[in-house]
Amino acid sequence: MGREEEGSEKIMIYKRGDFWHMDVTVNGVRYREALDTSDKREALRLEKERVKDILQGKGATLAGRDFARKPFSEAVKVFLDERKGHVSARTLQIEEQRLRPLKRFFGDRPVIRIKAEEIATFQRSRLENGKRGKGASHRTVNMETGVLRRLLKRAKAWNVLSEDVRYFPENNGVSVARVLTAEHKKLLFETAAHKEEWLVAFCAAVLAVSTTCRGMELKHLRWRDVDLFDQVASIRRSKTHAGHRALPLNADAQAALARLRERAEALGSSEPDHFVFPACENGQIDPNRPQKSWRSAWRSLVMEAAKRAGNEAAKDATENGKDPEEARKRGALAFISDDGQRLRFHDLRHQAITELAEGGASDATLKAVAGHLSQEMLEHYSHVRMAAKRTALDKLSGGLIAPPACAPKAASKAVN
Repeated sequence: MGREEEGSEKIMIYKRGDFWHMDVTVNGVRYREALDTSDKREALRLEKERVKDILQGKGATLAGRDFARKPFSEAVKVFLDERKGHVSARTLQIEEQRLRPLKRFFGDRPVIRIKAEEIATFQRSRLENGKRGKGASHRTVNMETGVLRRLLKRAKAWNVLSEDVRYFPENNGVSVARVLTAEHKKLLFETAAHKEEWLVAFCAAVLAVSTTCRGMELKHLRWRDVDLFDQVASIRRSKTHAGHRALPLNADAQAALARLRERAEALGSSEPDHFVFPACENGQIDPNRPQKSWRSAWRSLVMEAAKRAGNEAAKDATENGKDPEEARKRGALAFISDDGQRLRFHDLRHQAITELAEGGASDATLKAVAGHLSQEMLEHYSHVRMAAKRTALDKLSGGLIAPPACAPKAASKAVN
């Protein structure tokens, strides 16, 4: 037990059972609280931090202390309920998803008793055991740690942990996106047009590859944002403010929107405020809410495109006396990689930007069309442009002149 007086503050910590408590009077107000630790040095540190918070007017409410003592799984529910109305529905959905592995790990452990070592153990376990038996990426673990940080801040428990919690390094370069060849691109869209139940995903894919739009931008597109006469679509909901832009519609984009317009008129969802991609749950269309996902249809059509690509490759191999099964596997790689990663819907945005860059579009044009592009992305597409130019000029080479025998290697390579 210890007592100390400093001006208007009276401080005492004492042990009850296995845990230390504090009994503090600050400016005539008494605070009696559990410190939730059995270590005296830790108790002294927590008591000091608590007094500091009280003097600064932080975390002195009963609600804050009650939240910190809640079991983690219960605190998650309270945290998410409090976030409603302050963040978008999509942000709330993402945070709920990121909190799921945290709930499984911490269970009913009181929030105030979570230690930095336990957070480190959680991070390592996620790297080793993510979804489908594969470890989660550094970025995924960092995002989960980020939402945990916000929850601990709500409990006024983050300050004592912040110096000991580490984030994993992330690859800050340009993410690797899959870009299809002209043949595979044609095959993908021929496959997508094959089934009526894929119509929505098909039209969304056409718009993405024809405009550089992200999936989220398309889902929040309303009919008032589409002008089929002037052939312009206005993007009003995007990842950043720079993503708000007006996009000219090429022939493919116009055709896709015309198909969606026919569908909307048949469903009675073609009013200006209605969404181009309306929500559909249990067969019921709600034009006042945007569609959440076309993931199932997209996965199915990508799998079908991979199957078709594999069959075509196998057929060619058989005609040429080669192993058809090996050719089938290689043919499907355009859509499904060796590690099972499918072509993502977002890859269509990269497809469109890459084709623009290969066509010689300037940085200003890429920014205007694609919206937000980081400097790393612009540098990436500058390399794409140079590669396209080099390929085009290499086709002009016809062995018209032999390099001198003493030519430097770099020069000799350039000529060849």
